[in-house]
Amino acid sequence: MNHQTASICSKVICAIALITPFCSASGQVPAVRYDEDEAAQIARNARPPRDEADLRFWLQNMVWDHRFTPREICQATGLSLNAIDETLKRLNITQASRPALRKGDSLRVLPYPGGRHPRIGFLDGAVDPQRDTKISIFAPWDPASYVVVDVPEAIFSNLGLLYLAHTDVPTIWEKQGIRLPPMDWSRRPDGTLDFERTLPNGIRFGTKVTPGRDAVRMELWLHNGTDQPLSGLRVQNCVMLKAASGFAAQTNQNKLLGNPYAAVSSEDGKRWIITAWSDLNRTWANAAVPCIHSDPKFPDCPAGQRRVLYGWLSFYEGNDIRGELKRIETTGWRLRQEAR
Repeated sequence: MNHQTASICSKVICAIALITPFCSASGQVPAVRYDEDEAAQIARNARPPRDEADLRFWLQNMVWDHRFTPREICQATGLSLNAIDETLKRLNITQASRPALRKGDSLRVLPYPGGRHPRIGFLDGAVDPQRDTKISIFAPWDPASYVVVDVPEAIFSNLGLLYLAHTDVPTIWEKQGIRLPPMDWSRRPDGTLDFERTLPNGIRFGTKVTPGRDAVRMELWLHNGTDQPLSGLRVQNCVMLKAASGFAAQTNQNKLLGNPYAAVSSEDGKRWIITAWSDLNRTWANAAVPCIHSDPKFPDCPAGQRRVLYGWLSFYEGNDIRGELKRIETTGWRLRQEAR
């Protein structure tokens, strides 16, 4: 057995130890069995909480907002069902203990916790989805309904695939045997989320997500830390609809694709989810996922320079979607922040 195989086996054994729960004396905590593939997947992707505050945040996130089952919490954290049951009781985290949402607040935006796959179909096109760049944006009309936005899902360049938020297609780093370390969003007191990642060759990129009452505004930036110019900087930003009640039909008949707006309607046609990005490359949709894309492209970036893209996501209730898109355009969301 080589060193790499031994390391993988060690992680799988560790994961099985973490996720194989024992029943309490009362028998209230059911046993869950995982096959070898599922145990290995949890070993690769589970994120054990760092400390008590981190544990509390993620359990509240999963139970109050994402409404995860204990099994899904286990898959996201690697904790046993018995430990999850005891901790939820100790911290009093239940649907009944959830604070009431206040009318007029900004749209609710949270880091996506992983564990639950954000797609319905085309799963072979998103193997081992990483939570690193994913956020959940909750619908104003239903606190249990949300979209998962991967921002970014992928960054392409003249050098090849710089970043991918899953592992089905190798990046230039994976081809060199380099695995990027996991990362999480920084959570600011005002509800803003942001992160920054430095790639092995010195390229840096990051995202800032700012919730508002009318929309969620996003900024995606890239800094060229190499000594050569970068070109072909295409970006994929995916809005996944699996958990958006009324929007998850695996069809493109309910999609409206324009420049730069991509929108999807509810089954009754009375509600819409809208996204857009500056410097548009293309809008498209994948019925199998299902998802919508307004995918931008960074302008060519000389060595030492920085480029910024601006994004939008909002919700609309009404029967004049084209009028709503015209209204959104008047907000000036594509202008640079300092120019607003």
